[in-house]
Amino acid sequence: MDGLNRRDFLNRLGRGVVATAAATVAPAAGADTPSDDGPRVRRYRTLGRTGLRISDISIGTGSAKDPAVIRHAFDQGITYFDTAESYPLYRAGKAELAIGQALAGVRDKVVLASKIVAKADFDRNQIMKSLEGSLRRLRTDRIDVYFNHAVNDLARLRNPEWFEFAEQAKKQGKIRFTGMSGHGGHLIECLDAALDEDRVDVILAAYNFGQDPAFYEKFVKSFDIVANQEGLPRVLAKAKAKGVGVVVMKTLMGGRLNDMRPYEWSGSTFSQAAFRWVLSNPNVDGLIVSMNTREHVDEYLGASGREAVSGRDLRMLREYAQRNGGAYCRPACNDCSESCPHQVSISEVLRARMYAADYGDPALARATYATLGAGASACLSCSGEPCADACPHGLDVSALTRGAARSLGAA
Repeated sequence: MDGLNRRDFLNRLGRGVVATAAATVAPAAGADTPSDDGPRVRRYRTLGRTGLRISDISIGTGSAKDPAVIRHAFDQGITYFDTAESYPLYRAGKAELAIGQALAGVRDKVVLASKIVAKADFDRNQIMKSLEGSLRRLRTDRIDVYFNHAVNDLARLRNPEWFEFAEQAKKQGKIRFTGMSGHGGHLIECLDAALDEDRVDVILAAYNFGQDPAFYEKFVKSFDIVANQEGLPRVLAKAKAKGVGVVVMKTLMGGRLNDMRPYEWSGSTFSQAAFRWVLSNPNVDGLIVSMNTREHVDEYLGASGREAVSGRDLRMLREYAQRNGGAYCRPACNDCSESCPHQVSISEVLRARMYAADYGDPALARATYATLGAGASACLSCSGEPCADACPHGLDVSALTRGAARSLGAA
């Protein structure tokens, strides 16, 4: 890692040293200083050069649409709310409407982030129209961070119309900062370009213990799953060095929470261990995670402010990786992309599958799969030989894509 080599990073984890330079405890906006009674946000961080203060654990609304849950998150100290005009995919706009309803009257106490999939051929007027729709649904006159969403090719990143739009929207006070989000196969390439060309104020990237070589080095002598995202820690460090805010998502490596209930103990769950691992990286300003119930909010905030990773945490994360590594498609890996003669977007098909199999959200899975056109239909008549050895993590690609085609394509 830039400025923090791998050995030092692992030593920090082992010793449980908390990086405090950018993690000064602050009271929640509109609330008293958090006490020890019950789950609350315990730490706030500055989002890069934006100067915005955000809760270390925040809510993502990819599948959320209940204003009561969103309001509960605010009441427990969460100040950063991430959404998009397309959320949830099967009821686009409902998430923004829920946020607007839930946070009515407290707009000045929160940081709002929303997104648009601005394609390479979009013009500034199209993007402005989408922004104004988000503003109406969110019941606000401004969005703090506006992301170009799910960027996976440089043409989208470099579309001059996006930057003309951003300049105009900033002058009009409709947005304050811009960013890019991504979890596709070209994530590292796009993040490098965005940072090197000074195109963003904030990045939102997929990042979890199952992607980072630093995690696997702890078990290198006995662990047979290898992470290949060596560029990701480097890019996060580059962003931090340049003053670009860093928010991460997909932190639960698929989120099969029930698999780990037998291994949890009082006061510490798998999700909390995964969050502590992410937040122990000093290059991460905060994380977002879907919170669809009050119970999710309360459980997840149990990790807030506690970045030290214990040996028990690491053992639980290792158990999870061993149990689920054989069916988990790593975001931004994409090593399999050239193996399919039918151009099936394997990683995107498996992402849709993950929403059903891991997240327990079949509606989101079907909506995601529907955006892929033919999806994995070609896999149903293929021998499976072209992709037999395509996954460096040992996934049976053809079996997984065929299953997705049968369960999601028929719907």
